[in-house]
Amino acid sequence: MEMDGRSPIEFVTGRVKPVASIKEKMVRRHISEDRLEQDMEDIAGLRIMCQFVDDIYQVVDLLRKRTDINILEERDYVHNKKPSGYRSYHIVFEYPVQMVSGEKVIKAEIQVRTLAMNFWATVEHSLNYKYDGAFPAGLSERLRSSAEAAFKLDEEMSEIRAELQETKQHDDPEN
Repeated sequence: MEMDGRSPIEFVTGRVKPVASIKEKMVRRHISEDRLEQDMEDIAGLRIMCQFVDDIYQVVDLLRKRTDINILEERDYVHNKKPSGYRSYHIVFEYPVQMVSGEKVIKAEIQVRTLAMNFWATVEHSLNYKYDGAFPAGLSERLRSSAEAAFKLDEEMSEIRAELQETKQHDDPEN
């Protein structure tokens, strides 16, 4: 999985949504208990962190090539950010798991994002939770602005990396 001598993946985290969050989402999205497994796509999830934006798309391409998962939906919030400023690439998929009672196909979600996107999303989520989404006037715009600053940081780091690679090739044409 290494690209240019390095892996596009910095680290991976996983989680199972807490029961309280599942119940809250069932109410908010009008999901009945008997439709929970079909209609809630993110009960289980993985988050894949990358250093650079182009790493996100390398990881997505690798996931598309896997034969053990069935991708159901892709949402590109990297290039199509949410109104809040949130950026990430989401993949909803089905995956067979072995249960005591036999094989069962579950839905799960993978979020692929940069370290900067993850920093912003983590802090924004904790603030949103603390204030129930009812931010004082002007703070929503500041959050959007900080999301844009995080993305500009991603772009700047990508440019720095490209310039370093170009300099290295110029200095050592055999590599």
